[in-house]
Amino acid sequence: GDVLRNNLLVRYFGNKLIQKTDNVDIGVACSTAVTHGPGAKLLSRAGRTLHEVQSHLDREGASDLVVELVIKSVHSPSIFVEAVELGIALLEGGNPIIQKSVFTKLMGDDLSQSFFKVFYEKMKDAQQEIKSTVTVNTSDIAAKAHEDKEQNKELEKMSKKRMSAKPNGIVITEELREELNQAAASTAQAYANVRNLASGDDVTSNAALVGSALEDMLAEKLDRHRSGNTASGERDEGLLNAKVLVMQPILRFLQLLCENHNRDLQNFLRNQNNKTNFNLVSETLMFLDCICGSTTGGLGLLGLYINEHNVALINQTLETLTEYCQGPCHDNQNCIATHESNGLDIITALILNDINPLGKTRMDLVLELKNNASKLLLAIMESRGDSENAERILYNMNPKQLVDVACRAFHQESLDDDNDADDAASADGDDGVSPKEVGHNIYILCHQLAHHNKELATMLRPSELNNADPKVNKALQYYATHTAQIEIVRHDRTLEQIVFPIPEICELITVDTKLKVLHTAERDDQGSKVSDFFERTEDMFNEMKWQKKLRGQPMLFWMSSYMSLWSNILFNCAVLINLIVAFFYPFVDYVPKLIIPQLSGLIWTVMLSSGAIVLTLPRVAGIRTFAASTILRLIFSIGPEPTLWLLGFLTIVLKIIHIISIIGNQGTLTKSAQQIVTNVELWYHAFYLMFCILGICMHPFFYSVLLFDVVYREETLLNVIRSVTRNGRSIVLTAVLALILVYMFSIIGYMFFKDDFLVSVDEEVVTQQGIMSDTASCQASADADCQTSETLSKYVQQQFNHNKYDNVQGNSEPAEMINVGGEIKERACDSLVMCIVTTLNQGLRNGGGIGDVLRAPSSAEPLFVARVVYDLLFFFIVIIIVLNLIFGVIIDTFADLRSEKQQKELILKNTCFICGLNRSAFDNKTVSFEEHIKHEHNMWHYLYFIVLVKVKDPTEFTGPESYVYAMVK
Repeated sequence: GDVLRNNLLVRYFGNKLIQKTDNVDIGVACSTAVTHGPGAKLLSRAGRTLHEVQSHLDREGASDLVVELVIKSVHSPSIFVEAVELGIALLEGGNPIIQKSVFTKLMGDDLSQSFFKVFYEKMKDAQQEIKSTVTVNTSDIAAKAHEDKEQNKELEKMSKKRMSAKPNGIVITEELREELNQAAASTAQAYANVRNLASGDDVTSNAALVGSALEDMLAEKLDRHRSGNTASGERDEGLLNAKVLVMQPILRFLQLLCENHNRDLQNFLRNQNNKTNFNLVSETLMFLDCICGSTTGGLGLLGLYINEHNVALINQTLETLTEYCQGPCHDNQNCIATHESNGLDIITALILNDINPLGKTRMDLVLELKNNASKLLLAIMESRGDSENAERILYNMNPKQLVDVACRAFHQESLDDDNDADDAASADGDDGVSPKEVGHNIYILCHQLAHHNKELATMLRPSELNNADPKVNKALQYYATHTAQIEIVRHDRTLEQIVFPIPEICELITVDTKLKVLHTAERDDQGSKVSDFFERTEDMFNEMKWQKKLRGQPMLFWMSSYMSLWSNILFNCAVLINLIVAFFYPFVDYVPKLIIPQLSGLIWTVMLSSGAIVLTLPRVAGIRTFAASTILRLIFSIGPEPTLWLLGFLTIVLKIIHIISIIGNQGTLTKSAQQIVTNVELWYHAFYLMFCILGICMHPFFYSVLLFDVVYREETLLNVIRSVTRNGRSIVLTAVLALILVYMFSIIGYMFFKDDFLVSVDEEVVTQQGIMSDTASCQASADADCQTSETLSKYVQQQFNHNKYDNVQGNSEPAEMINVGGEIKERACDSLVMCIVTTLNQGLRNGGGIGDVLRAPSSAEPLFVARVVYDLLFFFIVIIIVLNLIFGVIIDTFADLRSEKQQKELILKNTCFICGLNRSAFDNKTVSFEEHIKHEHNMWHYLYFIVLVKVKDPTEFTGPESYVYAMVK
């Protein structure tokens, strides 16, 4: 419909209309844009969010209009209802701009007294109406059968009259419908006035009016009966009067005025600082007291007053009262808790008592009622340092009964699942509140009250000593494991404890991620620790959301679940492949034979027995034995090279599955292109796969690179590598200094000791004639495999000998050789570059420096002293100082890494992540260190609370949740 509407607008008015609406100034709405919740809902026709449209209407004076219409609609109920509905639409989502405008309007023009007087009178009228009809409500059950018979007779009589009078019926236009509605409202009002007359008044004079009113009501019921809506017509008997029904929009409007914990309006509803104050908080509580029938007797009769027609109004009343208190607003909490009515008792009774007969037909409505009542009690106790309100709640409450209600709700969830398994209508129940969620809220209420009642605290511990019923223990165990508590610091530096249910999505975070964060999170300083942990929360929350999506893809989820298993199998395959290459390369065409023939039978026996054990009792050791014996059998059955190909293909397949599992676990494809490209782990596994392919396609020696995976897998070996790379700059600069010193010593050696650079060389063993004959024999033999025997060193030797042979043929001058005492030596410093290479190569590799390689001079030589100084300086400066500097940097870095690892393990084991207290601080306390870090200061509970405020509707926030949401945002 909206698409067709937009097409027609463009066709008749062109694109100018669309551009004009896009250019509407939204003013401050941009700066206060909301990201989620009702205010973030996009209105398709306006092309803007609800928050922006509300703010635009506010600037046009809609908020002021609502206030003025409410004040001037005293004698027009329909205008009043429409004005309140407009106010609800403007305030939907708790728009703070509208709230501020309403508050400013009421304060600026001194309209608060007349404005709140209207609501006060409406509330009083509703209470009076309920009190006058409460006896009718209680007699409905006893007289229901009799009324049904009488109603059927009246319907038959009216049917005959109407059939004879209006055989063809009439067409009802909008104007006629409006007139009929007004007439029906007047009739209902007249009937209500008759009913409200005192017992001593003369009723006979109004008999005709009553008769006509009844006749109209029966006629209306007949129409519904004739159209097939007999059931709905019968339900209309219990419909509330208009004076009571108007309370629904009124209470919703008052709730939205206080939405998002608007402290000014919360206090303003209670006290306007006028000559005549209208305490709407107390009136709302009295209305709840009245509609639940507490003015007529005991609280055990709640089920007689709560029915399908007024339960929505009671729920709205509870929600409004909850919004009055949250924030917290201590004055409103005290106002409700200390009120002289039976308000607290009513709220408690709503939780503890069975609401029958409504509970037998509409259990979802009863559960919602109990849920809202428990939230209200929590709001009354929210963020209070004293125990007054908690003690008032506990005064008339049986703790055992409260725990039983929570546990019954838990088990009701499983019963509902069993009953609704084959029920097509069960889908309708998904919109309501879950019984387990209701039970969880009641459990949290118990948890808060347990601080002030030892008996209740004992009952909440799941053990057979406290509770003999296993069902109760099962429910308490579930609630305990799915409930978390944290501590927050308010602006005034006060510490406040928060208890909250753990969102279901938090259970999807993987153990690997938890361990990674636990071991890599900053723990040095309190400030840096907090910031580092909270920087990781967004990534962990994204992982939870991805894991939730992953559950919908069974194949990918199965692969991702065994990511560590694929990694272990791959490493074992790499080890086996390299063992085959090491023992059997170069490969031969025939199958190798066992030295002892009896070993073949032994391998068969081990393979079959381990296979049988794996099938019956799968264990890691059995699987490894089976795999090793199977590979041995393949080697001596089909040969090492086919076995290598088989393992190579298996490695490629497993690596592809491993990469898919990594992508599935981390949600890589959902990230941006930049994040994917800069993912070092993904690049590592891609190179691993490339070497697997090269090993099977190019040469089996490429498989040797796969063994470096042991460095990636082991933290100790990673520390060995880090000992070089961590202070890499210092090591490189020290090495550059060593090169400079070698360069300086090379220059001095070239200038003064050129003749002393005589390096021993070995005579060639392989002659040119031998090389030529080997090549010819290889080419002449058809059976020989020349490629398998070739090596890189042989190729280099051949090239060297060819070059030398060419030099001899061309009569070029060879290097000068000197025979010293039967040992052939070569001059190694005839050019500066050869002098540098010789000094670097021979000087650094010999323990005594360059002096161990140079010619030993005679003491009679003129440069003897200079040679001694030259050798000693090279030894002390280069060998002793510079090289040991490099070694010292590496060793110190490794020692630092080892001590850091030990310190981190010590901190992990003995220090609380949240408060930083040591294990020794809990030696003489009632709470042990393990209980403290598991329950009181569990670091993951803080993550769960951040996730809770991210997934929860902002309009449902409690005061502490709003505070944390604002701080995190």
